[in-house]
Amino acid sequence: MQPADIGRLVTPGHPRVSPDGTRVAVVVTRVDLEADRYRSAVWLAPVDGSSPARPLTAGEDADANPAWSPDGTRLAFTRSSAGRHRLLVMPIGEPGEPVVLAERAEPLGGLAWSPDGSALAFASREARPTAGPYTRPVAPTAGAGATTASKPPRRIDRLFPKLDGEGWIVDRPRAVFVVGTDTPAPPRLLVAHRYDVGDPTWSPDGRTLAVCTVRDLPDADLTMVDALHLVDVDGPDAGVLRPLTGEVTTSLSHPSFSPDGARIAVLAEETAVVPSFGRVAVVPAAGGEPTVLTGGLDRQAAPSVGVRAPIWRGDDELVFAVEDHGTQPLMRVAAHGGAEPEAVLGGTRAVVGYDEAAGTLAVVSTSPTERPELSAVRDGVETRLTSFSAAFHRDVPVPAPEHLRAASPGGGEIDVWVLRPRTQAGDRVPVLLSVHGGPMTQYSTAWFDEFALWSGAGYAVVWCNPHGSTGDTEAFLRAIRPPESDDAPGTGWGGVDADDVLAALDAALAHDPSLDPGHVGILGGSYGGFMTTWLVSHTDRFAAACSERAANNLLSLEWGGSDAAGFFRFEFGGVTHLDRPDVYTRLSPTTYAADIHTPMLLLHADDDLRCPPDQADQLYLALRLLGREVEYWRVPDEGHELSRGGSPRHRVARAEIILDFFARHLGGAPPAV
Repeated sequence: MQPADIGRLVTPGHPRVSPDGTRVAVVVTRVDLEADRYRSAVWLAPVDGSSPARPLTAGEDADANPAWSPDGTRLAFTRSSAGRHRLLVMPIGEPGEPVVLAERAEPLGGLAWSPDGSALAFASREARPTAGPYTRPVAPTAGAGATTASKPPRRIDRLFPKLDGEGWIVDRPRAVFVVGTDTPAPPRLLVAHRYDVGDPTWSPDGRTLAVCTVRDLPDADLTMVDALHLVDVDGPDAGVLRPLTGEVTTSLSHPSFSPDGARIAVLAEETAVVPSFGRVAVVPAAGGEPTVLTGGLDRQAAPSVGVRAPIWRGDDELVFAVEDHGTQPLMRVAAHGGAEPEAVLGGTRAVVGYDEAAGTLAVVSTSPTERPELSAVRDGVETRLTSFSAAFHRDVPVPAPEHLRAASPGGGEIDVWVLRPRTQAGDRVPVLLSVHGGPMTQYSTAWFDEFALWSGAGYAVVWCNPHGSTGDTEAFLRAIRPPESDDAPGTGWGGVDADDVLAALDAALAHDPSLDPGHVGILGGSYGGFMTTWLVSHTDRFAAACSERAANNLLSLEWGGSDAAGFFRFEFGGVTHLDRPDVYTRLSPTTYAADIHTPMLLLHADDDLRCPPDQADQLYLALRLLGREVEYWRVPDEGHELSRGGSPRHRVARAEIILDFFARHLGGAPPAV
């Protein structure tokens, strides 16, 4: 695979099954490298495979979020293009054109039909008026160089006022709207709140919506615990948030009503000790505390990819996804409790999207050797419905990686994978050791464009899920809380996790003697960038390193540099940067910059709000002053998600920069240009 092959990627996602279980709507996203944009269309596929999947929309813009009407005769979806975002509904099975129900300057999502099909609820950001004498617009200035208008000052009145990829959100929180589907009328703002409101779901009687958001309490921004609320759609109390749960430390998200309306399923995350797993729970619709159903499973039920509300099977069972040692299977659990969860769909695959209706389970899944495709499972029989990447895989095959279990210096074992390039037997192979971000996520058993690129350039790629990753137990996840934590103390970042990454490399080198220990590079982004910088400041065994969008100075991040500033105190067990700045300094790679002798490539995006560019600036300054070998690239108009969701041309350029750097230091193939 070459960087330009990014332009060939086609990805299905967000499957939704028709109410009668006979068809699946799925979003198909294509990379348009020439236009430097992504285009997506809604496709339809019969679940029996009797005819090929076909596009329902043209896909010239960004069509997404399909939602079936309760009777299956209409499909709602969103369309975005050049700052214009619309909600449309089109007939299915009979002639007709899409009808625009809403148009906004902000993206729309969370589409939910009312049970009688007469209305749609959706979520979108809405400007929040800010009180005060200084918020009126400033009059334009006459004369040369004057602007047509000036924006008023922005009042910051809570923590977490901005979000990577979204910008300032303190004055435009996510709200909930309702719009009729039969009679044209502007959408009605139903729920306006100081904090973001999650996707809505209708009660079976159509009178209320369930949503999750932070409770309207003083200093709620200091805890940021999402509670489950009910909202009347009409009547004198329409739009008023009514919390169903008390003031607890469990944060709730992704609600879905049982068919009988008596209970609401949610994903529940304990916030007394962070990080914690999301677990499937149920809450009485009349009010009460959540009952956790998957506590004995001890696995993450809120995957970082493809998370959604649990799906009800009648009133008695719920279907959900988990992260388990790199895989992402589907599970089921009794909604009344008292039984252990059971597997629904497993194997080495990663299920990254799923839906179920009328006995049909639709899944978008991927494996290490195959990109995502859509399948349907009915009566235990799985039918492949799409083959978007078949030609791509014929032209750009990727070998299957080997899965190893390596001993962790911290006890137990970790999952390790080794992907060899297509080289002649006996050749000494340079190695790239890749570290995932998070750290509360996992490398999954999914096809990954970066691993295909590095392997295609002649590198053996090694990756692992060290302590601090999901996919194992909650104790495994919490093992990297600092030793100063008030509960569940661990080693801190750069402790057992760093030992695990090196142990994974050692296991790969011992497993395959053709891997060249003298030509090993390391790379990673975000927390993976942290780990890259940390390791090269604590060992000289790497020949080169690429630290991307890294968290290099945890103290400056927590002082307000990051959009997540104020959150590290949760991850660090109540240890704040105000009381113990020494802890943050000790855990920051920049503290040890003088010990870095490895040639380094620094990559960062100009608009990154999660790990702002000063994280790379500080490290670059130190290395330049020390006279060390360092290259620094800044990518304009991109945020933290550059490598995954950045503009196609920037993604290609990034891959070329990385391949060129490692080719010069490790001897792999340079990018084809």
